Amino acid sequence: MTATAASELGFSRNEQVIVQSARWLEGERICFVGVGMPNIAVNLAKRTVAPDIQMVYEAGVFGAEPMRLPLSIGDPTLVTGATAVTSMFELFAYYLQAGLIDVGFLQGLEIDRYGNLNTTVIGDYARPDKRLPGSGGACEIAINARRVFVMMPRQQKRSFVEKPYFRTSPGHNPDREAERARGWLGAGPYVVITDLGEYRFDEGTGEMMLVTINAGVSLDDVRENTSWEMKVADDLKESPAPTDEELRLIREELDPEGAYSR
Repeated sequence: MTATAASELGFSRNEQVIVQSARWLEGERICFVGVGMPNIAVNLAKRTVAPDIQMVYEAGVFGAEPMRLPLSIGDPTLVTGATAVTSMFELFAYYLQAGLIDVGFLQGLEIDRYGNLNTTVIGDYARPDKRLPGSGGACEIAINARRVFVMMPRQQKRSFVEKPYFRTSPGHNPDREAERARGWLGAGPYVVITDLGEYRFDEGTGEMMLVTINAGVSLDDVRENTSWEMKVADDLKESPAPTDEELRLIREELDPEGAYSR
């Protein structure tokens, strides 16, 4: 979607990604979430489709209800109204690695067709062109959360790559028998949401497939911004636009300064 097309539609590309991510949380109970756009999406879901959802932050906070948009994973506002505040070790050992997290949100600078994510380096690991934030808890989330939702706000060839420079968070294995034998608690990447559309993973191959396409976006746009031949669902649909109420909540309550949503 071009900036012009987004403007004509009355919402930004980031707002579309946030809204679509929030809708996927309908009926979910416990979500491992970070700051930025995932945080806005989960808080939007709590106000719309998932009022009972519990937010978990890797700093050691369970059941948070932040009073404002947190600035970092260590922002004190995360403990507002929290059910429990624990050490990071206890959160990972007794919640995430115990299989108690329904959904984990992840982002990355690179993703491949099987959902492998890179948040470590661009270029050679020993002498990288760019060093990224690294894993943090992303690898543990990828293998232990029951399902993983991936947000990639800007889909480009340099982000949808044939082979990432580094595999920080593992996705699916094209050898399906090998994947079943890994013994991980989680089922891996479930959906990928970008500014162009939504993607699911083929049960038989573990490969990403376009299932909905955003308004103002063509299949040529998707192909031009993907480094491999993207599979397309036979019943490809257009992504529903954000509602006025969803946009109001984002703009007035969740991100009034537009730090992440505009």
